[in-house]
Amino acid sequence: MPAGATVFVVDDDDAVRNALKMLIQTAGLTVETFASADAFLEEYDPARPGCLILDVRMPGMSGLNLQDRLLAQRVRIPVIMMTGHGNVAMAVGAVKKGAIDFLQKPFDDEVLLQRVRHAIDLDAEQRQVQARNAAFQTRLDRLTPREQEVLDLLLVGKGNKEIALQLGLSRKTVDIHRAHVMMKLGVDSLLDIARMGYKPQNSGHL
Repeated sequence: MPAGATVFVVDDDDAVRNALKMLIQTAGLTVETFASADAFLEEYDPARPGCLILDVRMPGMSGLNLQDRLLAQRVRIPVIMMTGHGNVAMAVGAVKKGAIDFLQKPFDDEVLLQRVRHAIDLDAEQRQVQARNAAFQTRLDRLTPREQEVLDLLLVGKGNKEIALQLGLSRKTVDIHRAHVMMKLGVDSLLDIARMGYKPQNSGHL
């Protein structure tokens, strides 16, 4: 279980909030509770790892509306929806928008804790991917325009000789650019670059 993760609970029912807080704390997890979606938004920092347990029906901003708000802000915290008045359409809609689970009240305590642990692990994985992608983008930004051109041509399957002809360079110069690209990106092969999800910037003109 990742260290420093917090379980955020948003529910307008005092009894439910208190019960969930005790349950989650008993499981050795950090928990913070909120009586409304607005209260949660005022306090929440997306940089904080964890997951969100969210009641669907609340006065003011509903749980589904809060989910929409988070998506609009590109906040990808794993969401577990819960409700005492759920229906299939509501559950399907929440899951389609990215909720990882939809629980009907009352639910089994151990089932909820299993979902919470899964959500926290998922959040940690997502944050690792985001950090890796951000670091890769920083390295990409260090490439010169010519190195970028060489990289894009390599990734559409062109060899060094063909690139040299297309760009009006010597084969040796292309070899040097290719070596610089690999060094700056910190990779050993073009496959490593493709695995990062990089797409040639000017593939339509290559």
